[in-house]
Amino acid sequence: MASIKLEKLIEKFKLVNLTPDIEIKSIRITQTDINRPALQMAGYFEHFDSTRVQVIGFVEYTYMEGIEEEQKRRVYDKLMSYDIPCVIFSRELQPDPLFLEIAHKYNRPILSTSKNTSAFMAEAIRWLNVQLAPCISVHGVLVDVYGEGVLITGESGIGKSEAALELIKRGHRLVTDDVVELRKVSDDTLVGSAPDVTKHFIELRGIGIVDVKALFGASSVKDTQSVDLVIKLEDWDRDKEYDRLGLEEEYTEYLGNKIVCHTLPIRPGRNLAIICESAAVNHRQKKMGYNAAQELYTRVQNSLAKRREEEED
Repeated sequence: MASIKLEKLIEKFKLVNLTPDIEIKSIRITQTDINRPALQMAGYFEHFDSTRVQVIGFVEYTYMEGIEEEQKRRVYDKLMSYDIPCVIFSRELQPDPLFLEIAHKYNRPILSTSKNTSAFMAEAIRWLNVQLAPCISVHGVLVDVYGEGVLITGESGIGKSEAALELIKRGHRLVTDDVVELRKVSDDTLVGSAPDVTKHFIELRGIGIVDVKALFGASSVKDTQSVDLVIKLEDWDRDKEYDRLGLEEEYTEYLGNKIVCHTLPIRPGRNLAIICESAAVNHRQKKMGYNAAQELYTRVQNSLAKRREEEED
């Protein structure tokens, strides 16, 4: 099961630790969802998902202020007895001394944020969805071309990195070279990123490792990018029939998500960067409702129909 350290959540959202003496290094988050323990504060613990991060908002806080001391102790003790990752107070609300006392008793971290409850939860859930998404590593190069995430794949030495370098020189942005980490954020979205070790580096055979960010500037790189299009490079095969119209889309599958895939045959004289650019723009046009292949097909059909009418007349 995927998990991330609680420390990463604290660092990402700049949370204030109200219980600094409680050890948090071993605490990990495994759920993308977040729970507001309103029913739990009222004493209802049936179906309570204790593996989620717990967030106390203004409504829960004002309810906690109004209950009697004996009930507080009983509810707080019951809540903290579960193996919850942490409790976060939004709007810089401060827990009462009894809440902190029982949190120390069970070693449950209490954190605080200045953000509005709904805004914090939305941001945290979105971030956790990416961090805890199913992940695989694939061999290839991921480049942001006109806002479209283009994943270039193919055998080693076929020219993936060289094509990416030319795209970078033409103003596009490198996400990762050689190893692409793909995360399934939703049934429609795959997000690619670079391993920390190789981030912003590109390998060129005969030259070696090149730091793209240092050579071309911060505008030439990007940390993450959704994968919209796959371009598979392969050696030209005279006996193979390649698609010349593009009326029917071909797909490849990663983590159960289907991505449009084009197979590009490689031979001397073909400018891969320009072809990748054209493929990205064409894919974007299709998403916007215009299909050049379909337009050509329609024109041909209209032309044939018109010719038949003239022959009949």
